[in-house]
Amino acid sequence: QHWSNGRIILLESYSSGIYGNIPDEIDNLIYLEFLRLDGNSLSGEIPESLGNLTSLSYLDICCNEFSGEIPNLGNLLNLWKLGLSENQLTGMIPSWIGNLVNLDRLYLGENQLTGEIPEEIGNLTNLTDLNLWNNQLTGEIPSEIGNLTNLTSLYLSDNQLTGEIPSEIGNLTNLTHLYLYWNQITGEIPIEIGNLTNLTSLILYTNQLTG
Repeated sequence: QHWSNGRIILLESYSSGIYGNIPDEIDNLIYLEFLRLDGNSLSGEIPESLGNLTSLSYLDICCNEFSGEIPNLGNLLNLWKLGLSENQLTGMIPSWIGNLVNLDRLYLGENQLTGEIPEEIGNLTNLTDLNLWNNQLTGEIPSEIGNLTNLTSLYLSDNQLTGEIPSEIGNLTNLTHLYLYWNQITGEIPIEIGNLTNLTSLILYTNQLTG
């Protein structure tokens, strides 16, 4: 824990073996900027009150046992990292995710999320790392993903995505890692993928690609 003028601004307890729920009263820490609780055994639902901590810029609660839907965090406009991976979260990726325009890293992988990738994700033009892998996402990859021109890593593998790879993916010229394997993607590999001259890892197997 770090204090500034008597105010808690940082709360960090990762891989510490802590368990139980995050208390609703966490929103009393109104000056909190950094919350890292990853790699523990925390469970229950993520409290809605987290969405009141509008000073947060870093939120990582990956690798726990949280369940339920993602609460409304759409007012956390200062966030640059949101880590919710490796939990047991259900429901859809909410459209308010597009409000978090300062995000640099978004980790939602290894949950049980369903529904389509919201087109609002295309608002997150500062993203460098987007990880949605190993969920139960359906529908097509939204063309708006082509707006994320700062992306270096895009992990959409191990879902139930359908349709074709959008040609707009060729806009992501900073990509080094593109993982789309273990989906139900059809059609030909778009010629625009040849624009991705920084790619070091492209994995497309176990789809229904042709050509």
